[in-house]
Order: sequence, then structure tokens, then C-alpha cells
Amino acid sequence: MTVSEKRLHQAIDTLKESGVRITPQRHAVLEYLLNSMIHPTADEIYKALEGKFPNMSVATVYNNLRVLREVGLVRELTYGDSSSRFDCNTTKHYHIICDQCGKIVDFHYPSLDEVESLAEQVTGFDVSHHRLEVYGTCKECKKVPSKGH
Repeated sequence: MTVSEKRLHQAIDTLKESGVRITPQRHAVLEYLLNSMIHPTADEIYKALEGKFPNMSVATVYNNLRVLREVGLVRELTYGDSSSRFDCNTTKHYHIICDQCGKIVDFHYPSLDEVESLAEQVTGFDVSHHRLEVYGTCKECKKVPSKGH
């Protein structure tokens, strides 16, 4: 059994334990996300699966993503472009985002728990979480000559 097959079986077990029905569409959305490294939008998921499920609507994709998020299998990433992206990697990690093409890549760094602790001490807030986003230009976009010069 491959790592992605194992992750899919674990995710399906989580859904069953949560009392969530495993519809063919839900299974397909989950499998697509588990195999995707691009942090897709709901529209990208819909377009990738519409050939397999011609009667599936974008609303169905959104509903399935909501259910997967509620049971903790998916994280919703919101950025400035107003379209949420979805990530099946729910472990603590950070993202680097290309300014040119919008590509999002995971990177791991020791958790910044000490920053949360300091923020609480300095501000008096009860910190619930944090998010670190790093921006730059990806390898592919660096190869493209700049049009501005």
C-alpha cells in the first residue's frame, strides 16, 4: 500500500468515525486533495473531477470541502485573491507563495510557539493560532524574462 493509499484509508476511517457518509464525489474530492501538491481552489477541484462526475456541481465540491474541513481533514487557506485554497496537510507547517503565478509550496520550520507566547505577554491577548506566509518568486517564474525592463 502506497503512502497516499494509506492516507486515503485513514481519512475515510476518520469520516466514518465522524458519521459522515462516503459518497463517490466526496471520495473523489478527498483523493484529489490527498494527491495534490498545488493547494487547489474549489474551482480547480471541480474542473479536475468534472470528466469523472459530469453531473457534479461546484456547490457539491464546496459542500464536500466544508464537511472535510469540519472533521479536520482539510485546512482552508485564505489569501488576498479572495479564492480559498485547500490543503490536506493539516500538520503544523508554513507556506511560501509566488508573487508572479500564485503557486503555494509547503515548507516546514520549527513551530513559532515562542512567538505566540511573547505576543500574549506583550499584548495580553489569548493567542489562538498564527500563520506565517513567505512571498517571493518561484524557480519557474524566475526563468521568465521580466517585461517591465
